[in-house]
Amino acid sequence: MKSRKSLIRLKRFQVDEKRRQVSDIESMIADFQKMSGELDMQIKAEQERSGIDDVTHFAYPTFAKAAMQRRDNLLTSVEELNIQLATAQGELGGAFEELKKIELMEEKEGERVRAEEMAKDQASMDEIGLRVQPV
Repeated sequence: MKSRKSLIRLKRFQVDEKRRQVSDIESMIADFQKMSGELDMQIKAEQERSGIDDVTHFAYPTFAKAAMQRRDNLLTSVEELNIQLATAQGELGGAFEELKKIELMEEKEGERVRAEEMAKDQASMDEIGLRVQPV
């Protein structure tokens, strides 16, 4: 019984840890997407300022090229993070299922113990009732 309670605490900790991982990855994805959007705006502003939007043009702004590369790197990172997110969500689901199984086992054990106690109490009451003689 005591080891099961320890196991439940461990599984809850694991579920909480997986939730934190999922949350961290989601936060990173959101941050990277935001930065990518900001870089898009900077690229457009630089293209408008220079009047050149053809990347192959010899006078295309170097800042815009560098910003495009950073944006592309961020988008690649977002794709990789989405894969990690899917994996982390799967692990979270598995950890949650394990926790629920153990909690159900604990609940069933508690119900069994309560039923045994009620049966003992009823047997005691029946014995007392048989001992008492009507007047």
